[in-house]
Amino acid sequence: MASILHKYADAEAVAQAAAKFIADRITDVLKQQDRFTLALSGGSTPKRLHQILAASPYKEQIDWNKLHIFWGDERYVPFEDERNNAKMAFDTLLDHVPVPKEQIHIMRSDIDPRESAEAYEKILHHYFDGKQHSFDLVILGMGDDGHTLSLFPGTEVIYETEKWCTAFFLKQQDMFRITLTRTIANNASCILFLTTGTAKAPALKQVLQGEPNPTIYPSQVINAAHGETIWMVDQAAASLLDG
Repeated sequence: MASILHKYADAEAVAQAAAKFIADRITDVLKQQDRFTLALSGGSTPKRLHQILAASPYKEQIDWNKLHIFWGDERYVPFEDERNNAKMAFDTLLDHVPVPKEQIHIMRSDIDPRESAEAYEKILHHYFDGKQHSFDLVILGMGDDGHTLSLFPGTEVIYETEKWCTAFFLKQQDMFRITLTRTIANNASCILFLTTGTAKAPALKQVLQGEPNPTIYPSQVINAAHGETIWMVDQAAASLLDG
């Protein structure tokens, strides 16, 4: 399905708009069902978003008890490591809102990375087998190189379609990464990309308006098959887009 693009003045405006969108969507979806499954993103962009969601008015608006939290990907480093995506989410959001601990599903880094991915996939199947969609909302960022999740340029995982979650060694970072795959992400009801900054303008141009080349621009493979894909970008990131 086609992507929807929203442009905002700056990164703060993107974070504010995303927070309102997320809070409103959670409220609307919970009128129809008794849980909301949310996959969080790592990286720098979500930090401000988390801070806004953890404060008034959204802290009171969102029914946190009905949220079930997942991650799109994880660096295979200890939870205490500042590079750990889950740690960032706890520090900026989850330590400040009342999501039940048993409804928060981190990607473990205290067992073998491949075992961690297999364990996470079992959790995903428990939640989503037989369902029309997977997550109610997946929040994603995009790197300067066009990667999203842990789908990095030139990696085989970009084209993984059988597994829902997998682990692999990323040579350029000298570490294992654990990631959701395009299959489970693209079955979400809604995918929300948040992209800010001039450094991301060339990749954003190619991902949204360039010829298909996911080996170089992996974000091209992420697009909700039967749901919505929404991009919220600032003017800096959008500076090279046509129209």
